[in-house]
Amino acid sequence: MRNKTYSTEKKQETAFLVGYSFRKSTDFKEELLELKRLAESAGLKVVGEDAQVVKDITPGTLLGSGKVAEIADKVQALSADVVIVDANLTGSQASNLSNLWGVKVLDRMGLILDIFALRAVSGEGKLQVELAQLKYSLPRLSSLQRSEGRFGGGVGMRGPGETKLELNRRTIDRRIKKLTDDLKAVKNGRELTYKKRESSNKKQVAIVGYTNAGKSTLLNLITKADIYADDKLFATLDTTSRNVYLAQDLQIILTDTVGFINKLPHDLVEAFASTLEEAKMADLILHVVDVSNSNFKGQMETVNKTLAKIGAGNIPQIVVYNKVDAVLPATPMVALKDNEVLISAKKNIGIDLLKEKIIAALA
Repeated sequence: MRNKTYSTEKKQETAFLVGYSFRKSTDFKEELLELKRLAESAGLKVVGEDAQVVKDITPGTLLGSGKVAEIADKVQALSADVVIVDANLTGSQASNLSNLWGVKVLDRMGLILDIFALRAVSGEGKLQVELAQLKYSLPRLSSLQRSEGRFGGGVGMRGPGETKLELNRRTIDRRIKKLTDDLKAVKNGRELTYKKRESSNKKQVAIVGYTNAGKSTLLNLITKADIYADDKLFATLDTTSRNVYLAQDLQIILTDTVGFINKLPHDLVEAFASTLEEAKMADLILHVVDVSNSNFKGQMETVNKTLAKIGAGNIPQIVVYNKVDAVLPATPMVALKDNEVLISAKKNIGIDLLKEKIIAALA
């Protein structure tokens, strides 16, 4: 009789995606593609998707009852482990949908927070993630506790804030205050660093852009450093600064920043305010754009809106159209402006011209 063998390999969680919008003109193809990339960045395997344009919100479930029932059948047929809704759900909505679909339900912010929990490396990054997680979980505490009991760990249950779900609200409030104070201390230390930089007369250049636009790859290329870069959304969360000599008499401080994303919740912008301040303090911004993405203009708009929101909207920009090796010559670009340049950080194309533009802009 053959002995049974048991696999110790952990099963990959599967996800069903749900798009949601009030606008009839919504391009769900683009929105669901981004949600799929977010899910994959969290380690999920996407097995299906659906979407609904609604006129009015259904208070208890957000989606209409017919669509809820339709999705329940699809989720069951595909044996999905989790449903991700591309909206911000209340605790009761997430709990109601979880009961109706029989699986764990996560909204857009919960998914992004889960990715942030996986990616945070520095002490500051971990503080920021835990603070955002606790602020997110506080109004959803009872439904999160029920979900944790029913579905165990996995996506939506990870990160520095996960153990705090068992604690009462008063304890969480105290922890939020402690984290806020700790981050203020970090911010004060960062302001001292800014003052030292200013006294050195080195120009500060910040690399910003939509997540996965190629910011870290560009930083690596210009500085010859070895910063972690990957083809995932929010591959890097922590800022990295490097001294770079662009010319004999011009030394700059070049800083990579956390990627921006469409519908970035206010709490996340607030939580990562100190990280985003790198852009606010810069003399020049390199706005890196992934031109191989069909929605790159929409992504540019998202980045510019976020920059305006944090008070960095009036800082001079060089628009760096990256990944041109993936689109040229099949898709010719329009005539470039003086503050625009085509590059491929991966193939080392156009970098010398970019450096020339940086030198000219700082002069």
